[in-house]
Amino acid sequence: MDSTLKCSFLLVLLGLVVNALCLTDSEHCENVVKKWALTSLDHEVKNNKHTLKDLLFFLHVPRTGGRTYFHCFLKKLYSNSLECPRSYDKLRFDPSKEKCRLLVTHDDYSITSKLPRDRTSVVTILRNPVDRVFSTYEFSVEVGARFLVHPNLTSAMQMTGRLRAKTKGVSTLDIWPWKYLVPWMREDLFARRNARKARRTNDVKSSDPYNMEDIVMPLLNYINDPIAHEIVHNGATFQIAGLTNNSYLPKSHEVRHCVDKYKNLGEYVLQVAKKRLDNMLYVGLTEDHRESATMFANVVGAQVISQLEESNAIGKEAAVNKSELTTSFSDSELDSNDHQNPNSDEKGNETTSSSDDNEVKQENMTVRKLMETYEVCISSLRKTQAHRRIASLKRIAPANFTKEARLQVPQMVIQRIQSLNNLDLELYEYAQGIFAKQHNEGAEKLFDTETLGSMFNYSGGIKLQDICLWAMPFVLLFIFFLFVNAKRRTLKVKI
Repeated sequence: MDSTLKCSFLLVLLGLVVNALCLTDSEHCENVVKKWALTSLDHEVKNNKHTLKDLLFFLHVPRTGGRTYFHCFLKKLYSNSLECPRSYDKLRFDPSKEKCRLLVTHDDYSITSKLPRDRTSVVTILRNPVDRVFSTYEFSVEVGARFLVHPNLTSAMQMTGRLRAKTKGVSTLDIWPWKYLVPWMREDLFARRNARKARRTNDVKSSDPYNMEDIVMPLLNYINDPIAHEIVHNGATFQIAGLTNNSYLPKSHEVRHCVDKYKNLGEYVLQVAKKRLDNMLYVGLTEDHRESATMFANVVGAQVISQLEESNAIGKEAAVNKSELTTSFSDSELDSNDHQNPNSDEKGNETTSSSDDNEVKQENMTVRKLMETYEVCISSLRKTQAHRRIASLKRIAPANFTKEARLQVPQMVIQRIQSLNNLDLELYEYAQGIFAKQHNEGAEKLFDTETLGSMFNYSGGIKLQDICLWAMPFVLLFIFFLFVNAKRRTLKVKI
């Protein structure tokens, strides 16, 4: 046989073998993902989702504003003794405390395998996927920049290790996903600083903070990196599906690998995530902040108040201890307060605010009081966050992330983010529909007995304007009745 013919034959045979193997792998992956999806949906508890169960699980998707809900709503309702503990080595749920009532964590949905599912209500907040990617990138840079006070990366890592060994505080480096994203960004920032020193120049070629490669990793490089593919993109969908690299599910890695390899299988993950949103007690939206907060107070807060009053749990524990270094939930968005600890930027540790906003008497709590407390609390938290952000970004000047700068990011980059987050985009659109439905269903309940009753109670007295508003229709009706009767009498007299 001619050598050329032999080579052609071998190539064709090799192609057939490779194709057969690929087909087998594709079929295997489809079976794995399908089996996981069916099992996940079969395990869903079918009961009244509108009623708060014994345990409230706040599934906190990073960079959605969940910190404010925890500190400004739930910490005002649940005492420390009612919070579920975490194991601080990896900040994972510790099931040793059986009768806890509140769990707030970045752990994904797979944590419910350790919870009493028939007695657990789940709530979450979603954010526009493009904005969430921007925010994740910015926060990774912000926290990484805090370590630039050190002369080099080795010094920063050694100091961080010593501080973490001495204090009980929880570092950002302990929390998923920041335990992966921050070290990555920290190492990159030091490498770029060292390169500038080697060139003996601080000249910056670009004025775009999202493409300032002399200072910080460009956004385009960030979103295209394998680490971002693993953790950031479609993060909300995978977290709600329980398939992050922090999952409690043993087979999560294989399912995630198959979905990453065969993009069409992502539809199964999306359907599971949608079904779980359907079964949640509450789904909020970061962009509709005010309306989401009001709905949370009326849908979740009202039931928590009622539930804890019935169990005589409210008021049994003192207010939050000012000296404690960390809450049982160490949100990655909450950081040390500079005015308390001038060296907090170097530590990179997460601590609670010691402001009076964290102290609230839980006795006689109402939805109205809860919303008033929330407004004060969120204002304080935002000021602290802004202060930390400004201090951190000064270390990488002139890079400065702003809303205006986001608008200047090339459309090509935005489209790339959208392409990489196709599942999250569809899930977010689905969540918007749920949110609208929640709003319509809850509109009637917003003016509940408490709201209406409060109209007649003002500093121990009665609001005159409210009485007038309520009485006016009856007065007009009475006048109309007298007018009609007077007409009838007139007609009788004429006859």
